Amino acid sequence: MVIGRLADGLGRGVESVTSSVSELFFEPVVRLGVTGLSRAGKTVFITSLIANLLDRGRMPGLEAAQSGRIQAAFLQPQPDDTVPRFDFESHLAALTGPAPFWPESTRQVSELRLSLRVQPKGLLSGVSGPRTVHLDIVDYPGEWLLDLGLLDLSYEAWARDVLARAEGREGAEDYLRLMAETDPEAPWDEPQAQALAQAYRGYLSVAREAGFSDCTPGRFLLPGELDGSPALTFAPLPSGAGGRGSLAREFARRYEAYKSQVVKPFFRDHFARIDRQIVLVDALGAIHSGPQAVEDLRRAMAGILVAFRPGRNSFLTAIMGRRIDRILFAATKADHLHHAQHGRLTAIMEALLRDARDRAEFAGAETRAMAIAALRATVEESRSHEGGALDLVRGTLMESGKQAALHPGDLPEDPNALLVPARDGAAAWLDGDFDVMRFQPAKLVLKPGEGPPHIRLDAAAEFLLGDKLR
Repeated sequence: MVIGRLADGLGRGVESVTSSVSELFFEPVVRLGVTGLSRAGKTVFITSLIANLLDRGRMPGLEAAQSGRIQAAFLQPQPDDTVPRFDFESHLAALTGPAPFWPESTRQVSELRLSLRVQPKGLLSGVSGPRTVHLDIVDYPGEWLLDLGLLDLSYEAWARDVLARAEGREGAEDYLRLMAETDPEAPWDEPQAQALAQAYRGYLSVAREAGFSDCTPGRFLLPGELDGSPALTFAPLPSGAGGRGSLAREFARRYEAYKSQVVKPFFRDHFARIDRQIVLVDALGAIHSGPQAVEDLRRAMAGILVAFRPGRNSFLTAIMGRRIDRILFAATKADHLHHAQHGRLTAIMEALLRDARDRAEFAGAETRAMAIAALRATVEESRSHEGGALDLVRGTLMESGKQAALHPGDLPEDPNALLVPARDGAAAWLDGDFDVMRFQPAKLVLKPGEGPPHIRLDAAAEFLLGDKLR
């Protein structure tokens, strides 16, 4: 076992050195991890980013595109033969076809390689020809990212935490009632275990639908090939590990198996070589869902930053070091607000990020918050209302298919107007009604050389990739 671990570590070390030498003398590779929390729009983001890097007419905020130093962009076969390819062509057709629709959300890891031929900047620009920079985009569900926080938690600590949050939440009643009728010290019974696990999974599904972010274990919601396996057949119980042969003892054992056989391999196999990361956040959805959802989002962001901070005793230290040096937290669906409120949405994201950084004692990678829309689905307009101007967004509603111009409500100028009641456990906002509507993608007529319309996608690309394209 020791030799195996040593060989594995040496293999990763050689791979890291080889990658560094290759990037220095040949063609650099940037691995961008893309994940998101609860319907934040990962698939749309990746599709629009690729389309706008292939046709860069809408990317003035990306310096290498604005200056013309990106001479060409083209898709290539991905380097990982065992990872599914991100289906860019089908997703782009869904978004830009005659009857556009939103593509299905991320349910597994996928990858795509986009190569950019770039003319260097500065002193080398006159003496060297263009070089090729490979962008490997790795897409994975946000639910799996949150699982990393489990690695530092025992079964008892995890159960205590999730049960405390479940109290009073809509959708938790069935599980809490079944749990109250269960004796954790009773002998192990598989049908009883399956009933508890199924009830807990049902609660997580309702919680996600209600706008809550931290729904662990993530594979309970996206089980894939593990559906029905013992590693996904456990649930939180309000006691210690229990005696030998008890229900609680077996749940604790399966929880540890989930961490060692599901969580660790995912981060070892797919996370170790990521250089940059974007975390997409549906902040508007959380605000609409209420103070508890905002507080849950705040805790989730803190947990994510812990995941990206390999500490002295962290599992990631051995496989990652400090590779990820830039992390962008992007509030999506900025097109659901008039641009006059984008600054407020960004300020709320910055406040959530700042608080998360403090709680995680995070240091190392550069982090930034931003409000974006990877694909703009609305247009803006203003109407006279009660002697003033009312800023609206117009789009096609998902529910009815009809055009509507809406004012979703005003976000507060001071983010603490949301964060303080959320932290204090308020059941609802005292004032302000923050509505969220679901819009269909707009029909597009794209000019040659232009990608899909967006809001600040170019600024996001500049932060994540700009220094690698110089």
